Amino acid sequence: MSSDIGALTVIFTEFYYWLTVVIMFLIHIGFCMYEVAASRQKNMMHTLMKNTMLIPLVSVTFFSFGWWIYFAFPKIPFGPLTDAPFAEPWSTLMGPHLGGGADEGAATWARLNGVFWAAFLLFSWTAASIVSGAVIERIRSGAFWIVAVLVGSVTWIIDAAWGWHSEGWMVQYLGYHDAYASGVIHAIAGGTALAVLIHLGPRIGKFRADGTPRNIVAHHPWLATIGIFLIYTGFWGFYVACNVPIYDIDQASDRTFFSSTTIYLTPTTLSAITVNFIMSLSGGLMAGYLISRGDAFWTYSLGLAGIIACSAGNDLYHPIQALVLAAIGAVIVYKLHYWVERRFKIDDAVGAVAVHGYAGVYGVIVAGFVLWGYPASYHADWATVTPWGQAIGAVIMFGVLGFLPTYIVCAILKSVGLLRIPREIELIGLDVAEYEGRYLSEDEVRAAEREEAQKTGLA
Repeated sequence: MSSDIGALTVIFTEFYYWLTVVIMFLIHIGFCMYEVAASRQKNMMHTLMKNTMLIPLVSVTFFSFGWWIYFAFPKIPFGPLTDAPFAEPWSTLMGPHLGGGADEGAATWARLNGVFWAAFLLFSWTAASIVSGAVIERIRSGAFWIVAVLVGSVTWIIDAAWGWHSEGWMVQYLGYHDAYASGVIHAIAGGTALAVLIHLGPRIGKFRADGTPRNIVAHHPWLATIGIFLIYTGFWGFYVACNVPIYDIDQASDRTFFSSTTIYLTPTTLSAITVNFIMSLSGGLMAGYLISRGDAFWTYSLGLAGIIACSAGNDLYHPIQALVLAAIGAVIVYKLHYWVERRFKIDDAVGAVAVHGYAGVYGVIVAGFVLWGYPASYHADWATVTPWGQAIGAVIMFGVLGFLPTYIVCAILKSVGLLRIPREIELIGLDVAEYEGRYLSEDEVRAAEREEAQKTGLA
């Protein structure tokens, strides 16, 4: 940081990413509230702790190897590993560090490595939490945590290295463009959740004898409402964290031209993504209200689906495009969720596969048509955006990296009896089974209060 403008740019960027981490944390408060609201009272604590404990588990594993994968794997399998010493867990730059020696770039990275790591870590938590909601009330905590580490610290960060890195092979050869992670986060998490659900099976009582589904109602709709609005709020931070706030996009010439950029270092503005975020949320909410006939759960959920459906191209869409594409995506997601549920007996407790997975796949593919011919990156000689490049990318995200690895892992867990809780525990409730002493003590206290009331003539 040899100049005043260089120092200010680095310090501003450091604060910028730190602030996105704070805002994105609200996503996980929202997920916890939303999942607890969607579960029945007999499973509330298990649901809460299952989702909460992915935070330390994914954090430790992402620190240990996930961050390194992002920088080491952009060319794999079509090139060698990229050297990334600053991302190794024993690197001095992974801890408190003010300098970088004589190298200007190293000095800059010494400031930014930690906050950039944290922003990506919050993406990792999001990928794992998406899966968490789908599988509530019947998965063993240990099995879920294995899946959480798999998607949070391995598979999603591989797809980020391939398709969400300015040097990734999918960007170079396919022209893959996914500015705000329709595929990179949401499609892969949806594919992961679907793989778990196939092996896990439906909750007891979900389907009638004739195969038609019953509606297992959320026990606390107001808590679900607050939870999903916190997810909306955290999504603002998610969008902002997908941008580089200030970057010289004209370094090849003698002049300086600073701009915000996407993760691909292509220019955009925060104003553009602000308008498109609101318009895509609006399109999803309006379509959700109409298609669900005013059902609160689906209206809110399809608002989120609308954002995800436009996230791949929201750096370039016109606001009217974002509105319309979000509305169409919301209708597709809703219809597809219920078709899959009836046809394949998939019990997705919160519609996560649809809202994140199907919307993510749709968002990636539709961007290929709407943005056909646009540059996918700042490399002028690399592939441009095409429908076939985006379609191949969607298959890689949802199927190859999302569905397939998790399907194999869950097949192994199921074969050794470690995936689903025993039937008798599911019937009485996970909280009653796992925290029996807590409930017994509560019953004893109530009995003691009744006895005291009777002694004093109050009852």
